[in-house]
Amino acid sequence: MSHQLPDVQASAPDVTVGLSQVGVTGVEKLVKIARGDKRPIVLMAEFEVFVDLPSGRKGIDMSRNLATVDEILEDITREEAYRVEDVCGDAAERLLEKHDYTTTAEVSMSAELVTREDTPASGIETQSTATIVASATATEDGTREEIGAEVTGMTVCPCSQGMSESRARDKLAQLGVDEETTEEFLDAVPQPGHSQRGHATLTITTDGHPDVDLRDVIDVARDSMSARIYNMAKRPDEDHMTYEAHADAKFVEDCVRALAEGTVEEFPHLSDDAVIRVKQSNDESIHQHNAHAEREVKLGDLRDELGR
Repeated sequence: MSHQLPDVQASAPDVTVGLSQVGVTGVEKLVKIARGDKRPIVLMAEFEVFVDLPSGRKGIDMSRNLATVDEILEDITREEAYRVEDVCGDAAERLLEKHDYTTTAEVSMSAELVTREDTPASGIETQSTATIVASATATEDGTREEIGAEVTGMTVCPCSQGMSESRARDKLAQLGVDEETTEEFLDAVPQPGHSQRGHATLTITTDGHPDVDLRDVIDVARDSMSARIYNMAKRPDEDHMTYEAHADAKFVEDCVRALAEGTVEEFPHLSDDAVIRVKQSNDESIHQHNAHAEREVKLGDLRDELGR
């Protein structure tokens, strides 16, 4: 006995609710950034591409998003010079053109940037890694672009260090060391505190492309923590990093404040309308939780807080 299935046609209900973001994530592309007479920087970048979806439309043209990213990346490999944030900006603007139903297009990318540097004490050449963060939002009113970086460093807990100093002060008093000598010693030899790896993020967003050098952004972020760290380190370098970190113990809140102050100092030419995002996360060494602090603020407001 045969059973004939009914002829059923799948049909979707009319869509009445719009969506703010629909797109693709995890798109990996090879990006080559030219640097004039120097060798180009080659990045394996991961892209996220979104457009807004108005009510009454069931979905986006997904293939157009991928085709636009491909077109942009093909173009930039032929350019003499290119900013990574402009890659996102151009892609977002083309998305806006190709999707006539959308009013906002967003493109973001991240990539690992490897640079060479010398260790602080032994002077050995080593490599440093930073994560580039770039994005752009295109609307009918124009395009805003973001550039920034996430870096890894070292932090020391001031509270833990303070308890160690108190213990050392009591012990030195028991040994008959006078108070003046004790304070002189503690000023010269930072006491131990629990240390951990920290992750600092700084991004800058402006109309058009931010007029900043990515290397300066990376330096501000690396200097915001207790000490820089290095992939290769001899014993003199390890001693240097340990001493510097304990001589500048910082909470996550202190690191975020240092990020903000460093941005104001390093980029005086940026307009007050520039938006900065500063973030610090610590992989706590003696706790099972992590510590985190962040802020997003207009540069003008931050300058006012710091007394211009």
